[in-house]
Amino acid sequence: MTERTIDFCYDLISPFAHVALARLGELPADVSVRPVPVLFGAILNHWGQRGPAEISAKRLHTYRQSVFLGRQHGVDMRFPPRHPFNPLKALRLMAGADADLATVRRAFDFIFSQGRAPDTDDELAAFAEAVGIPLELAGSDAAKAALRANTDQAISRGVFGVPSFVCASGSGHEVFWGVDAFDMLLAWLDDDTLFTRDPYRHLDDVTIGIERK
Repeated sequence: MTERTIDFCYDLISPFAHVALARLGELPADVSVRPVPVLFGAILNHWGQRGPAEISAKRLHTYRQSVFLGRQHGVDMRFPPRHPFNPLKALRLMAGADADLATVRRAFDFIFSQGRAPDTDDELAAFAEAVGIPLELAGSDAAKAALRANTDQAISRGVFGVPSFVCASGSGHEVFWGVDAFDMLLAWLDDDTLFTRDPYRHLDDVTIGIERK
């Protein structure tokens, strides 16, 4: 059996990424997951979007939805006292260490199980200790470059939000955004010709009827 690898693009700011981690056990046995830290803010800027927590009417709904979905999948979530918070230095730690899935799980547990935001010097130090990564990596040029490269690559593959699962498909990539797309990901992994048939096939040909400036 040939092993398939999919990229799990995440930002530590995303509660939905925490929930998505709980569903990885549902993936087929021949699928491995490579965690890829990316900077969500840079992705939003590239596509001209605002984050859900930046929209006042959407913010509380987003928090409630993530907690609700978490409970559906056995995840009891506790939000940090500030959200959104600045995840940049914590993400640099993850990128600089090329953090594996076990480390990524510890990182999300720190934020969304313990309810702590690693955006102060003290909490960043506690975060580094909790995940087992040297704190000095947060200021490393190599770590900064790794995070930037991850984010640029994600954008080039069409990633527009987090979490996203990126799967190689022919000469390109399929992107499955959000934990609520996980069932569609499973269906595609079971049959990667899914989108070449009706009722999906014609969707590529739908044109834009009106566009806001």
